[in-house]
Amino acid sequence: MCAKFLLLLAWIHPSYALYFHIGETEKKCFIEEIPDETMVIGKYRTQLWDKQTSSFLPSTPGLGMHVEIKDPDTKIILSRQYGSDGRFTFTSHTPGEHQICLHSNSTKMALFAGGKLRVHLDIQVGEHTNNYPEIAAKDKLTELQLRVRQLLDQVEQIQKEQNYQRYREERFRMTSESTNQRVLWWSIAQTLILIITGIWQMKHLKSFFEAKKLV
Repeated sequence: MCAKFLLLLAWIHPSYALYFHIGETEKKCFIEEIPDETMVIGKYRTQLWDKQTSSFLPSTPGLGMHVEIKDPDTKIILSRQYGSDGRFTFTSHTPGEHQICLHSNSTKMALFAGGKLRVHLDIQVGEHTNNYPEIAAKDKLTELQLRVRQLLDQVEQIQKEQNYQRYREERFRMTSESTNQRVLWWSIAQTLILIITGIWQMKHLKSFFEAKKLV
């Protein structure tokens, strides 16, 4: 039981950081599978390619990023313009794949015309969004109380993940049953077509032989 709990604990969405490059009109999107009622925090910072130093330097304040987030139903839940460094937050209300897209604002393209923009992105999901040192200071929690709070948040996130997996399994089962039904009806249709074709061929051959007076 303990091993299963640790496995589930390790499987929960961790926070992750990455960086990527985009051009002037390029748009980068990421897919994140998120349970319902789960908070997500994204932080990013941008760097511009400097030809003189042949390295990436901090972006100018005038260069901004547009962040757009869609839920599994492709409904836009966040669409906002930020600066060269920014932080966005949203809470999922539908379980499934959420699309997180970023692209630079078109009004400041001259700032890096023809160049490259490096974007450092850090996404935190679930209990990883909590700032526990700040929570401990605000609520005056002891180290033990803080640890209990962290464990409770992790257990809550595990329950959300389990509910999401059950949701995925149910959708997969419904899709499988629908596919099996279609295959069954298609097999029945093929069998009927073969029977009808065979009957027609037999009648046609009988008529042919009768016309030739062979029977």
